[in-house]
Amino acid sequence: MSFNLLDSVQGLFSKDLTSGMASSFGESEGGIQKAVSGAIPAVLAGLLNKAGTSDGASSILNLSKEAAGSGLLSNLSAFTGGSNLVGKGLEWLKKIFGDKADGIISMIAGYAGIRDSSAASVLSVAAPAALGTLGKQVTQNNLSASGLTSLLASQKDSILNALPSGLNLAGALGLGSLGDIGSKLSGAFSGATSTARATAAKATSTGNKWLLPLILALIVIGALWYFMKGCNKTADDTAVTPADTTTQTVPAQETPAEPSLASIKVKLPDGVELDAYKGGIEDKLVAFLNDPASKGGKDVWFDFDNLNFQTGSAELTTESMKQVNNIAAILKAYPKLKIKIGGYTDKSGDASINKKLSQERADAVLAALKNTGANKDQLVGAEGYGAEFAKAAADAPDAERKLDRRIAIGVREK
Repeated sequence: MSFNLLDSVQGLFSKDLTSGMASSFGESEGGIQKAVSGAIPAVLAGLLNKAGTSDGASSILNLSKEAAGSGLLSNLSAFTGGSNLVGKGLEWLKKIFGDKADGIISMIAGYAGIRDSSAASVLSVAAPAALGTLGKQVTQNNLSASGLTSLLASQKDSILNALPSGLNLAGALGLGSLGDIGSKLSGAFSGATSTARATAAKATSTGNKWLLPLILALIVIGALWYFMKGCNKTADDTAVTPADTTTQTVPAQETPAEPSLASIKVKLPDGVELDAYKGGIEDKLVAFLNDPASKGGKDVWFDFDNLNFQTGSAELTTESMKQVNNIAAILKAYPKLKIKIGGYTDKSGDASINKKLSQERADAVLAALKNTGANKDQLVGAEGYGAEFAKAAADAPDAERKLDRRIAIGVREK
């Protein structure tokens, strides 16, 4: 199984540890669990943000090595008591967030409904846990600062997708959006690549021509690894591939098949033609509606395949409106059609938070359809199911869990 930084850190926070933290901090277990669910991705996102500069990447490299060498990963509970390790955890937290640390503490406290002092203590455990886990990878793979940046870039989507919708981390970090983190990482990687190229040129000019092929090969390998693993869209990968309309227990469905990228025109009864993809939601939905033998019902669902949200939020991306408008056109062309919107998440993270986010996203799609002028009588409603029907385990690779994060249309009547 490929390394997943988020899952590895989350795995350190056992029930015994969170119970001990609640007892030590004088908070409810529910409040501490909620704080942990926000603190872990927040700290990891802080590492991503700091790695966006060469000095920041070097700083994280040194901090992670220090944390990994301290043996703390086998004794995280020591950070929850009155030992000087609590102060050490806060020291590392401030090195990650700088003058934004106090704002991060208040943000976690408000999100979880706990005291600021308790939130600071939770973060003082999350910071060394994150640094120690990262440092273990750095040490085992002998990573440089640029290698660390590439590793973090490959984890970017998994981390940012895990941020609860109730946390305004971008605002706490002074960023316009979480997408700025990805831009900074891209810039840092490009800078490292430029430095490598300069080194190659220098090697050639000084007569060490045998170094040039080796350095160039390393550049190519590093670039391919980065762009394949880390340079994805900043929008949350909520959109998934279209699923077959086989009968199912509401609202679970078979694992979606990969869509064809072949562009097609989907013609509607009123003469309107939609730009879509073969095998996409428009193609399958219209084929279903044109089939006289097919029937609507609570078991008939179609996944959106080109619908995305801003990371960790229920805000639709601008590009998603094309498919929303296509569905609105289909509703208009089939006036008897009645649909319900369903929202789903994977099993990672807090179940109650996941359900809330899935409901917010389903509501957002319903609202977007209404804003297009779609007939409200054709819109039955929206419901968020969270991870209730997710198939992949919480610790499965992100590529598998991604299939469980989706928005679907249920055809109630046709």
